[in-house]
Amino acid sequence: MKGKTVVITGATSGIGEVAAEKLAAMGARIVLVARDRLRAEAALTNIAVANPHAQHAVHYADLSLLAEMKRVAAEIAAAEPTIDVLINNAGALFSERQVTADGLEMTFALNHMAYFVVTQGLLPRLAGTPGARIVSTSSDAHQYGQICFDDLQSKNSYRGMRAYGTSKLCNILFTRALARRLEGTGATATCLHPGFVDTRFGSNNSGFLGFGFGLAKRIAAITPEKGARTIVYLASSEEVAGKSGGYYYKCALGTPNAAAQNDAAAERLWEISEKIANG
Repeated sequence: MKGKTVVITGATSGIGEVAAEKLAAMGARIVLVARDRLRAEAALTNIAVANPHAQHAVHYADLSLLAEMKRVAAEIAAAEPTIDVLINNAGALFSERQVTADGLEMTFALNHMAYFVVTQGLLPRLAGTPGARIVSTSSDAHQYGQICFDDLQSKNSYRGMRAYGTSKLCNILFTRALARRLEGTGATATCLHPGFVDTRFGSNNSGFLGFGFGLAKRIAAITPEKGARTIVYLASSEEVAGKSGGYYYKCALGTPNAAAQNDAAAERLWEISEKIANG
């Protein structure tokens, strides 16, 4: 990874932060996309310790808002002539339905549309960089999701875990559709399940969901270091060079459920996402 530029969202805590530090230690230059300035500065400090020889950078944006997604992607594209790796990792789960200023359900906006819009904005840089990789964090929770194209914003019914699962299903479908569009460019797109990791994820929720996450983490969660391994593997390993469209777990190719392999649904989601992104 020496001399390579890695753009990563969701890297101020948890598996994203660990992945950024590991890739920096391998020689990469890290470009963070963050919302919280204090956490971003702390993350940059740790990354600089891991690799003091590169000019790491941070760009600030609220990735739940379409205008912010577009702005930050344009800023990064203007600043970086080449991008070797884009890691889409920002995401959250919300126990209660929230709506963004764009009229989008928050989980769908942050967990899916941010991946879609930021990737689209950086695609010319990625496609123009030999061997570029796009890595998106999905989850085994995609099995709990269900895409209802007549109600993508969960207006008719909302359950936090189901909305989260649906967004993770969207990540896999997005990766499949993106991989087809990247054919012939030399760039690849992959996604992954990091495992159930003991991080800040889910701590924004109170009530039963917040309690359940806290209990489950104490009982069954793995460390962020273990959770980040597949991200680092997909971003750097020669074993996956040129391989595209796959879903990985524990650094091995996995098989998502049938809904996540539905290419017709992937294309329909892509078309709808384009319409949303373009207003």
